[in-house]
Amino acid sequence: MKTSIATVSISGSLPEKLDAIAKAGFSGIEIFEQDFIAHDGGPRDVGRMIRDHGLDITLFQPFRDFECLPEPERTKAFDRARRKFELMNELGTDLILICSSCHPRSLGGIDRAADDLAQLGDLAKSMGVRVGFEALAWGRHVNDHRDAWEIVRRADHDQVGIILDSFHTLGRGIDPESIRSIPGDKIFFVQLADAPKIDMDLLYWSRHFRNMPGEGDLDVQRFMQAVCATGYTGPISLEIFNDQFRGGNPRTIAQDGYRSLVALMDDVSRVEPVKGFDLPTIPERVATDGVSFVEFAVQGAEVANLSEFLTTLGFTKAARHRNKALELWQQGDARIVLNCETEGHAAHAWNARGTSVCDIGLKVASAEDTVARATVLGADMFEQPLAPGEMKLPAIRGLGGSVLHFIGDAEGGARVWDVEFEPVENASLADTGVQAIDHLAQTMSYDEMLSWALFYGTLFDMKKSPMVDVIDPDGLVRSQVVENDDGSFRLTLNGAETHRTLAGEFLARSFGASVQHIALRSDDIFRTVEALEARGFEALQMSENYYSDLAARFDFPPGLMERMQAHNILFDRDDRGEFFQVFSQRVAGGVFFEFVQRANGYRGFGGPNAPFRIAAQKRLGRTKGMPEH
Repeated sequence: MKTSIATVSISGSLPEKLDAIAKAGFSGIEIFEQDFIAHDGGPRDVGRMIRDHGLDITLFQPFRDFECLPEPERTKAFDRARRKFELMNELGTDLILICSSCHPRSLGGIDRAADDLAQLGDLAKSMGVRVGFEALAWGRHVNDHRDAWEIVRRADHDQVGIILDSFHTLGRGIDPESIRSIPGDKIFFVQLADAPKIDMDLLYWSRHFRNMPGEGDLDVQRFMQAVCATGYTGPISLEIFNDQFRGGNPRTIAQDGYRSLVALMDDVSRVEPVKGFDLPTIPERVATDGVSFVEFAVQGAEVANLSEFLTTLGFTKAARHRNKALELWQQGDARIVLNCETEGHAAHAWNARGTSVCDIGLKVASAEDTVARATVLGADMFEQPLAPGEMKLPAIRGLGGSVLHFIGDAEGGARVWDVEFEPVENASLADTGVQAIDHLAQTMSYDEMLSWALFYGTLFDMKKSPMVDVIDPDGLVRSQVVENDDGSFRLTLNGAETHRTLAGEFLARSFGASVQHIALRSDDIFRTVEALEARGFEALQMSENYYSDLAARFDFPPGLMERMQAHNILFDRDDRGEFFQVFSQRVAGGVFFEFVQRANGYRGFGGPNAPFRIAAQKRLGRTKGMPEH
């Protein structure tokens, strides 16, 4: 499979872009004319630099406002085309993108456009290049790939073909199935872009909000299935205009782009046969069955503080590692590991971020398949030396320098607790009603959210919710959920845009730690809270105004709201069921815990309560003399 990406898709100078694109694994680039003009090297030097990176120039673009012009603009357009063909010869590429005209003097007409392209094809043939015609979604007369194809068909020239772009088709709501009727050899190039569903001007939407396939809401997979059905075997390329990407890390954006293409073509091939593409062998998306453990890096006096805090949360120190300074704290199937090692990954995490979550263990059907898929998708593997008697648990690098370990059913990974840990004498797990880890909340900068949603969505069998705004007294936090079908593995991804928000403060104080809060699932929230209060648990205090508002919005059985208020339990209800939640105060490092009960199929996360929870946390920070931000 020949993969390509437009240079306009990522930030940096042209050499920086090429370096990032090549390291991500792409085969070629669409060279955007602006990037060429801004570079200080001549066309032959640029072509040589691109090839020295192991890349081909798959397309030169864009050439605007060509077809259906009156004189003298028509003659000038052909003169411009000749100059661009000469430039392409020096660069070493043979395909140019002609996008449908937006010129105010364009006359329109299928036959007129076809005649212009046929004549341009003669010029292109004499200069050894080809012409690809693309329908811009906002084109003056041609804004539909079906019209563009009819123009190319009537032009009937070997050097003239059509270029298809998923955004221009799907953004206008055009059914991509019509693509199947186009002969594959007349499709000269395919560009892909996704986008969130936003009701706005097409041009503005396209220029600012495109993203990688799988990051938005367009059915790019169905578009690509139609393309593959034609017999097309040329480059699959990304053309992404996105304000975040233009200011982002070019290496990260390029990696995301490559990952999105590999995952997309894998999805396409699993629906119907894909011929003519040498696709990488890759296991299907991995099924997950929840979080096996969350590991904290912690040292010094904070070990005792965190241990005491876990005790009030109902955890029991159940086991110690046989070779290392690791403790296993457990209640139900929820496991917290305290890593007090002074060498290795946890020690590095402690030195960089203090007390923080450094490792997450995920239960998967096959750890081997998970790592195999992650490798093809460009994830960074993680390894460190094993001591005698330790099991090899595959792992990759995750958010904020953390690690994701995979506890595979097929490999018997769950035996790690018996093989590597020895029980603490007379330890007995408390019966608090806590069953397992319900979800984790990962905090990141807003600019990273698309990247990490793509990471989880392409590796695991998960779906994502629409992005929502969470109101903080000092700004907005963007939040998106990724979860599997049965809800056994849930993550909330929270993007902070300012350090003034609680999420932004956490990022700043922890130097980018990955997990801000851990939610534990209870089968009876009242039994859980009463058991914890007996251990000294102090819940986050909610205001009386919050409960007055609850009484106005919901009908409760007699006495229920009074019980909730007595224990600072928050409430939400949707069309499926009810949700109860209570929060701990923050511990060293800024992490906090949540206890939840989901009744009758509730699948949300208590989103309406988030502003009141955040306000309460900030009030508590002020009363304890802690800076808010």
